[in-house]
Amino acid sequence: MTAIKPSTSLLMLGLPKGSLEQSTLALFAKAGWKISQNARSYKPTIDDPELDGRFVRAQEISRYVEHGFFDCGLTGRDWVVENSSDVVTVCELIYSRASNSVSRWVLAVPEDSPVRAVKDLQGKRIATELVRTTREFLTQNGVAAEVEFSWGATEVKVPDLVDAIVDLTETGSSLRANKLRIVDTILETTTQLVANKQSWANPAKRAKIETIALLLQGALNAESKVGLKFNLPKAKVQEVVNTLPALRNPTVSPLSDAGWVALETIIDEAVVRTIIPTLKSHGAEGIIEYPLNKVVY
Repeated sequence: MTAIKPSTSLLMLGLPKGSLEQSTLALFAKAGWKISQNARSYKPTIDDPELDGRFVRAQEISRYVEHGFFDCGLTGRDWVVENSSDVVTVCELIYSRASNSVSRWVLAVPEDSPVRAVKDLQGKRIATELVRTTREFLTQNGVAAEVEFSWGATEVKVPDLVDAIVDLTETGSSLRANKLRIVDTILETTTQLVANKQSWANPAKRAKIETIALLLQGALNAESKVGLKFNLPKAKVQEVVNTLPALRNPTVSPLSDAGWVALETIIDEAVVRTIIPTLKSHGAEGIIEYPLNKVVY
């Protein structure tokens, strides 16, 4: 295996090329790192002298981290499992190409297939990118079936080429569109920040990796929340505080008018549409909603 040319930076970072690429760049931007790239280059420019990196397919990142070509990298839990990579899982980062939800590798068959359970696949043929994990799943269920590697477009291979597939899904919409039915879930997966064990044992590198983890998690935490600030008659404070959701308690600040205070809080974006009318009914004025880049617990 050819090693990556040594970097003078503190950390060499593995970034996923492909479906996770743009969402990863957007997450790093919210976390405070600008990563730019040339469309034909696998070497990004990062506005942090301590970081260097390469874009590699997510399927390979855990192997490169394990062997020390990367100090750390972002990849799916599925590929760590599939590659049996001996790495440190620093943190889970629940984001993907379509939504911030857990993805699943599922066993699927045509809607009219007689297959109703895993045992019904005895002697059948299955196509998937997740070959090793699928074989282990079948063995655990006492099923002997042929598992072949799929280079992509796996959904179109049933029923003409194979009897079933194991494919990754977030919402199941693509499977339904291809008239496929889920039989079982093989593995749940999320994006993870993983680190090389020797790099994790290095105090300077570990500190930098932990900083990256902290800020990436903070950026994800902020995606479903907003800041809210408003002015309120002082006499209404306790009444509003008792009903106002917040991470802890809202910040209350005095105004030049002794009869009024300013309140500021962080709440779930989904409840803003019900909170603002309630605040207004309690006499709140100057209500401002603003987006957040990071929320660090």
